[in-house]
This record gives sequence, C-alpha cells and structure tokens, in this order.
Amino acid sequence: MTTLVVVRKDGVSVIAGDSQSTFGDTRLAAAFDSASNKIFQVGENHIGISGSAAHDLVLQSALRKRKKLDLSNRVAIFDTFRQLHPVLKEEFFLKPDEEEDDPYESSQMTVLIANPHGIFGVYSMREVYQFERFWAIGSGREYAIGAMHALYDQLDAEAIARSGVEAGCTFDINSALPLTLYSATSKVA
Repeated sequence: MTTLVVVRKDGVSVIAGDSQSTFGDTRLAAAFDSASNKIFQVGENHIGISGSAAHDLVLQSALRKRKKLDLSNRVAIFDTFRQLHPVLKEEFFLKPDEEEDDPYESSQMTVLIANPHGIFGVYSMREVYQFERFWAIGSGREYAIGAMHALYDQLDAEAIARSGVEAGCTFDINSALPLTLYSATSKVA
C-alpha cells in the first residue's frame, strides 16, 4: 500500500512517494524503517513500485543486471519488461498467476518511471502508458490524482507532485509522510 505519483510540466519530470510500509494491520513508519524510500534510481531513471514490498529489491537487482537499459519510450519500456518477465520467474521465483481468464501472465507489480524522456506507468501484464501531465498508483492514488488535477495549472511540477502525495497521505490509511521526491529535466532533441 502506498501513494506514488509522477508529474510532467514545463520540461520537468518528477516522481514522489510516501514512506510507510504496511503488513496487514501493522504499519511500519519511516522512523522505524532504515529503507523507507520507495523510489530507486537506475541510470537516469527514477522508479517506484506498488505491490509487494519484495518487488523493490527484486526489480532493483534485475534492472541493474541489464547491460543495456533503455526506458526512454513506451516500446523500449515494454521490451525491457517483456525481457525481464522470464528472469523474474526463473531467478527470483515470481508467481505469475492472478485470474484464470487473464490473457497474459502477471508480473504482480505496478511501476512508475520518471526520466528526462517523460513519465511512464507499467502495469502487471506489461501494459505501458506514457502520461502527459500526471498519474498516481497505490492505495492513495485517487486522492493524489484529484489533488494534482485541481492544482496542475497553478503550480510547478515538484509542488504538484508534493501535493499529490500529501493528499494521499492525508486520506489513505496505508500511506504516510515523510515523502521523497526526485526530478529530471527534459533532454533537448
């Protein structure tokens, strides 16, 4: 459970997230967790994951093992996650089953990516979206999306992202401050 957001405005890509982990009815606040940051960096990419806490180290390890990592556009991200899926199953013991009638095996995670090329979302069956303005994932996503929508025209990218996470943390019992935030500026073509 989490609130993770991405925002893109005026050539700036931002990712931000809360810092609380939840285990059933027990929450682990940032003050008690030496690894409360839910966002990690690989090259020019900042990545946040919603789903099992186990995904964090698994995805970090799998992505860092890749000799050439391209997360610059939808097709490149799709190809990367398609190639990662068998690795996640074979090396990390991912259980890919969700619903019996699903058309594809699941990677069991939802991922947000912010980099100089834009902001992206990857869903459990490797669906990849590139967002123009903002998006959020996790249990606090509805609150974050509403806040970011209301403030998009008034604030810069970092302030919009901060407001989204703060809204998620205010109303979602599975999200809590402090937040972490990273930004990147666009590459000039």
